[in-house]
Amino acid sequence: MTPGGLHALTPDTLADRAYRAVRDAISTGELRPGEKVTERGLAQRLSVSPTPVREAIRRLEQDGLIERTGPRTVVVAAMEDTAIQQLAEAELALRGLVARFAAHHATAGQLDALDAILDDADDRLIVIKQRASEGRPVERHVSELFDTMQRFNDAVAACAGNPVLVRLLEQTRVFSREERRSRLLRRAAVDQRFGLDRYTSHRALVRALREGDAEAAERIAVADARGGLADLRRPPEDPPAAAD
Repeated sequence: MTPGGLHALTPDTLADRAYRAVRDAISTGELRPGEKVTERGLAQRLSVSPTPVREAIRRLEQDGLIERTGPRTVVVAAMEDTAIQQLAEAELALRGLVARFAAHHATAGQLDALDAILDDADDRLIVIKQRASEGRPVERHVSELFDTMQRFNDAVAACAGNPVLVRLLEQTRVFSREERRSRLLRRAAVDQRFGLDRYTSHRALVRALREGDAEAAERIAVADARGGLADLRRPPEDPPAAAD
């Protein structure tokens, strides 16, 4: 099973974890559109009691990802329907709002930290390009670069100074962190340039934050997020989308 899929869960926040596990299983195709599942069956696969699964199903119904067909039975909704698009739109809007807040609240120290992370990413990108040109393996370095960019995204979120907004963003992401990373690495294995065409937009975002330009920061963040989601939802064998 893929990371973030249907695996054993720890006792804390079981309903939330069950929700994310089932949502990830739907997004990866582990649970297929039209497939019927039961509360008892999901509880067994997740190694939890039916109670957190029942709560997870209620939330997934609200998201439009599953439809109830009986008292204890549901069917997985089509992945490419309006509900998924609405979830993506919510994520894009919140990513933009986080950037807008960051433009107003980021401190000089936080902005310097963002530049330092990008400097680290620059160094890693140089190594990737050099090793690729020499025909040497780059998988580990690409993985480290993706982790570095996740640190950047987390640091931008911290600049917003609004934990509630950041939690909302985490809850509305189309892909969990684990599934996003898994998909990124699978696509990078097919195309080593995958995702790197949007990498330069991060410097532009930091410049907008330093200038306190909330509109520009929001525009850059949304464009980057939109391109990223489009690439992640595209089959690995397809070429990546052009940068926004």
